[in-house]
Amino acid sequence: MLYFYPEDYGAHGDGVQNDVKAIQAALDAAAQNGGGTVVLTSGKTYYSDALQLRKNVELHLQKGARLKATADINGYIRPCERINDPKTALVGNPVTGKPSFVFLYGFEADGCTISGEGVIDANGHSFVKRKDKYYVTGDFYPRPTVIYIEKSNHITVRDVTITDAPFWTLHPAGCDDVRIDSIRILNDLDVANSDGIDPDHCTNVRITNCHVECADDCICLKTSKGNAEYGPCENIVISGCTLISTSAAIKIGTEGVGDFRNVLVSNCIISRSNRGLSIQIRDGGNVENVSYSDIIIETRRFCPDWWGTAEPIVLTTFNRDNNTKSGKIKNIRFKNITCKGENGVLLHGNADNHLEDISFENVQVEVTKTSKWACGLYDLRPCIDYGVESHKNAGFFLRYADNVTIEKTKVRFGTVCDEYAYALDAENCENLSLLRFDGKAANETLDAVHIQ
Repeated sequence: MLYFYPEDYGAHGDGVQNDVKAIQAALDAAAQNGGGTVVLTSGKTYYSDALQLRKNVELHLQKGARLKATADINGYIRPCERINDPKTALVGNPVTGKPSFVFLYGFEADGCTISGEGVIDANGHSFVKRKDKYYVTGDFYPRPTVIYIEKSNHITVRDVTITDAPFWTLHPAGCDDVRIDSIRILNDLDVANSDGIDPDHCTNVRITNCHVECADDCICLKTSKGNAEYGPCENIVISGCTLISTSAAIKIGTEGVGDFRNVLVSNCIISRSNRGLSIQIRDGGNVENVSYSDIIIETRRFCPDWWGTAEPIVLTTFNRDNNTKSGKIKNIRFKNITCKGENGVLLHGNADNHLEDISFENVQVEVTKTSKWACGLYDLRPCIDYGVESHKNAGFFLRYADNVTIEKTKVRFGTVCDEYAYALDAENCENLSLLRFDGKAANETLDAVHIQ
């Protein structure tokens, strides 16, 4: 393995002078060699404009090294000649999957790696402003994505710490064989859209042993419109992660024009989050064969600016708009899940598109009031027919869901508010099976199970 040092190409590493030319020269030299490792040295801060990742090149940050993104948005606008394919120039909107601005970008960079125990400082607060004491957003949208790797196979991101993202943090798109292991993402919990890890139209992905703190979603699988050419998002393993989020800790959707299938999530702990596990389908993509097991979830309400009302588990499919029919959600399994928070499990299809084949086994749900924010709400955004709906909270709230099995499952209410009610509240559900269901209502005047 050959090592390349930006200092040999003129880098200062003083955190003041812009080292982009030197770091990029080292990355390019390694690529021209057929591969190699570019080393950012301990004790130095490399201040830099956007960088292009290269095929079979590892960007390695030694422990104590810091790579700090520029505060100048012009440093993120990458001219076409710096991108392998001019058609992939960084323009567009992350909601459609094509970032306008990126700090670390790879295209057809097979075998690229970002590694080491150093820090990537995204300098996000250079691009945001405070809306109120609970919420920070920006003057322009979209703000820079920290790492965007597109159409690149056999890629690895491991061990690094990424901080202060102004927008999405790690966004692989159209990639096969993605390894994300033992990374830390430490974003402020009030910075809008600062998602942690967003695999988009990716296959054979392993996200393991990571710690993520961020506003919006910690780990979110997507099949965005802008990257639809890359096919489904499938064969995904998420395990051994600790997660804190102001939206959903682990989510599938809402950007979902393509299918999601074959997803295993296990051995994770979710704490202080606005939602736990979420599948939100609003576009034409379908979700099937998803298994969640051995997970501890703790939820709390955040301010209403954030999607979610402390539901530990959410499955919803709604049409995004009048021109979009949402896809199906089916064959979803939950086993050995412990939930404690201000709301219960939410399953909600629609009259034309029921959820199908959902099972819960050995699930514990405790609904208890802990925050100052209102209870008695369910957040069904985004969609055309619903918003944040007022309804008494239940341990399980089911609408338009067929073939649901709830087995060896317990529901209890802790600190009760007036808007807590049934252990299970179901309507328009066919073939609902309760096997050894141990549920108690919020007060003795109510039945534990309410089915319409």
